Amino acid sequence: MNKTYGLIAAFDTTPELYHACEQVRDAGYSQWDALTPFPIHGLDAAMGMARSKVPRFSLAGGITGFCTGMSMIWWTGAYEYPLVVGGKPLFSPMFAFPISYELTILFTAFATIFGMFFLNQLPMHYHPVMKAPQFVRAMDDRFYIVIESNDPKFNATATRDLLAKIGGKDIAELES
Repeated sequence: MNKTYGLIAAFDTTPELYHACEQVRDAGYSQWDALTPFPIHGLDAAMGMARSKVPRFSLAGGITGFCTGMSMIWWTGAYEYPLVVGGKPLFSPMFAFPISYELTILFTAFATIFGMFFLNQLPMHYHPVMKAPQFVRAMDDRFYIVIESNDPKFNATATRDLLAKIGGKDIAELES
């Protein structure tokens, strides 16, 4: 017997989905998602989603890259291979800047990619929503809300009634 992953409900227009997301959010659900064929401006706010943590990974990667570049040039110029040329100092931030700049960009890019993979729990080769026959239309012309059964407020009957009350059509159970 397959375990229920959650409930899926269809919506025909962007405004319907937007207002339905606000009502699901206000009902107190926390484990749910909206599936759309294109990005909808402001939908994350309607869903009550917090700001992404990916920029924190990016900032940490950038700072690490900059410090790595400066430290590497300082170490090689002042200790590993000290070479005085024309009375110039053994270390100058001006000479270390190009390397630090490039390592800042490189480390930021890697931190952003790995942070996104970590936060999105990727790679995820399979998701129960993909098993639903409705999923194909979510990539074309229809909007969906999926409420997961592991949500603390999930009750199959009450959740189905909520989705029907807010205008959801073709409400169906998703199998894990």
